[in-house]
Amino acid sequence: MSRIVAENMLQGGENVQFYDQRVQQAMEMSQASAYTSPTLGQMLKRVGDVRKEVTGDETPVHRILDMSDTQSISSHSLPFVLSFNNLTYSVKVRRKMTFPAMLRRPAAGVSTGDPVPGENLFTRTKFLLNNISGEARDGEIVAVLGASGSGKSTLIDALANRIAKESLKGTITLNGEPLDSRLLKVISAYVMQDDLLYPMLTVEETLMFAAEFRLPRNLSNSKKKMRVQALIDQLGLRNAAKTIIGDEGHRGVSGGERRRVSIGIDIIHDPIILFLDEPTSGLDSTSAYMVVKVLQRIAQSGSIVIMSIHQPSYRILGLLDRMLFLSRGQTVYSGSPMNLPHFFADFGHPIPDSENRTEFALDLIRELEGSPGGTKSLVEFNKTWENTKRSNENSEMLTPTHGLTLKEAISASISRGKLVSGTTSDIHTSPASMVPTYANPFWIEMVVLSKRSFTNSWRVPELFGIRLGAIVVTGFILATMFWQLDDSPKGVQERLGFFAFAMSTTFYTCADALPVFLQERYIFMRETAYNAYRRSSYCLSHALVSLPALIFLSFAFAAITFWAVGLEGGFSGFLFYFAIILASFWAGNSFVTFLSGVVPSVMLGYTIVVAILAYFLLFSGFFINRDRIPPYWIWFHYLSLVKYPYEAVLQNEFDDPTKCFVKGIQLFDNSPLGNVPNALKEKLLSTMSNTLNVKITSSTCVTTGADILVQQGITDLSKWNCLWITIAWGFFFRVLFYFSLLLGSKNKRR
Repeated sequence: MSRIVAENMLQGGENVQFYDQRVQQAMEMSQASAYTSPTLGQMLKRVGDVRKEVTGDETPVHRILDMSDTQSISSHSLPFVLSFNNLTYSVKVRRKMTFPAMLRRPAAGVSTGDPVPGENLFTRTKFLLNNISGEARDGEIVAVLGASGSGKSTLIDALANRIAKESLKGTITLNGEPLDSRLLKVISAYVMQDDLLYPMLTVEETLMFAAEFRLPRNLSNSKKKMRVQALIDQLGLRNAAKTIIGDEGHRGVSGGERRRVSIGIDIIHDPIILFLDEPTSGLDSTSAYMVVKVLQRIAQSGSIVIMSIHQPSYRILGLLDRMLFLSRGQTVYSGSPMNLPHFFADFGHPIPDSENRTEFALDLIRELEGSPGGTKSLVEFNKTWENTKRSNENSEMLTPTHGLTLKEAISASISRGKLVSGTTSDIHTSPASMVPTYANPFWIEMVVLSKRSFTNSWRVPELFGIRLGAIVVTGFILATMFWQLDDSPKGVQERLGFFAFAMSTTFYTCADALPVFLQERYIFMRETAYNAYRRSSYCLSHALVSLPALIFLSFAFAAITFWAVGLEGGFSGFLFYFAIILASFWAGNSFVTFLSGVVPSVMLGYTIVVAILAYFLLFSGFFINRDRIPPYWIWFHYLSLVKYPYEAVLQNEFDDPTKCFVKGIQLFDNSPLGNVPNALKEKLLSTMSNTLNVKITSSTCVTTGADILVQQGITDLSKWNCLWITIAWGFFFRVLFYFSLLLGSKNKRR
């Protein structure tokens, strides 16, 4: 009850004191009935959100008054205990090499100590975690504190299985049993330090999409909505429910509300364990307090909450149950916030009554870190103090888990409403098999992902408008530049130039797909790290969402240029022209999407895209025919994405064997004799006819469309084969994109 008393002293006011008295009575009644950790739904039905304006909350009170559901409340709480022992994690870092240091040798008789395995002249071993031990129980908030670089985030990552097993030493158990990686993914959630959210979705939509990912298919849509509404009330986001998240260009929710939304999307399935990496970072004191207040309610619903925090305020300190202070990867204090004064008093540095306990502790730790001996004395004192505390404890005290196995505890939690993700409470199965890997089937994930992407994109129409404007302007310029080309030799050359530029333009305009995944990458990594959906579902939905825009852009470009330029083939020719442009957009979009899964930044990605597309155009066959490409570069000709649509549109234009493009005296148009009088050209034709014994007049067809294709070296593939190959390139790059996600989104430290 010390936290509630401290809270009363801090906040004051009749309303708050009255509420604290009610909470105290409720807690005493629950203790009398041996009930300690109701489920989230039960807790929301029993206790209203009574934050008043005096607490500085951004959202006024919303109560849930239904108290009829008491059947499961009478069941006893079956707690979880997460224990970690001797966690050690080290990395190799380069030594700072200086010439005098390399030449310096130890003095005679001076021992250099035992060599550390793996160290050499160029590298040294740095311990980020060094024999860290502790425990966390459901219903409690465990805060990891320390200065920057002390190992707070590293410890959270270690407990959340975000460090490779071969790199992390020590044991992590839940209720005394080793914690399986697959099981941990389903029963836990990890909230990153950065708020990774879709900016154009509202708070309610963001939580609803999270519910559709994490809650099972057999749960009705109305129950999912009820779950979201209850969570909105618990998070104190009722007034912001219809507000978009927002970003730099769109005003949205406040920083504190955004942080609570980030927490909400990870606890939608009511996990047993919740990890948070500095959830109060960047927030003002009031917003930070409200975030931790929410975490306290989550813990009281039967969850283990472990978070790192930089420097908690006095009010936040009253909400914490356990604290773990770290200094350079070592434990300097582990225990209740109430024991801090006794600990430092015994250490010889009593905390003044007027100072914040955590600020004093952190300042003292920093002082010791800067001293010659470092924090070694404090680390050793903490070990002694811990041993003394353990020896004074009552050895006959019941174990925290009441002797329950992990399987039995998970089964009991599921029966009480925890882990709302299609779990089974069959205790005859193993703990890992009691929870499914994914909450929903493959096709449900695709539908939800596509719906979310469409919703987010639909609210930023200017992005598609700019893309469409670029296509329309480019098409208009090409249409007016190559207006109604004739069938002369010059018209043939102009057609070749038009096709080469048009096909390369379709690929260059696909570069805008590059930032799409780069902006979503960390959202994708956060969601897939804990099995919200499959990576294959994301890849397929990503492709499906892009198709409507590609179809519209392809039709706009084809309609503007086909008849304006005067291309051949009629309506059937237009349909094929439209199909090959769509295939080009598809292949280009897939290629750029694959690159976005490989490159780390937008600027580097644009540089690579522009360079590679320039090479594709160079080897497409426009600047130099296939027969003239050197043998050592011919392989790049067949890898060129521009080659196949370029050859396809040429065949669509010149495949009519009856169509003539060079007649009689037009034979001289592209030669030095092109400017001589026509009469002289006719005499030259007569002389050539007599020499070749073939009659050639001014109306004789000298070059047909088929001849042009042969001259351009387009003889090995039909136009339909070029179309199918272009489409196949698109699917090939989508498969590569999937593997890039599979290999590049492990999100684990090595």
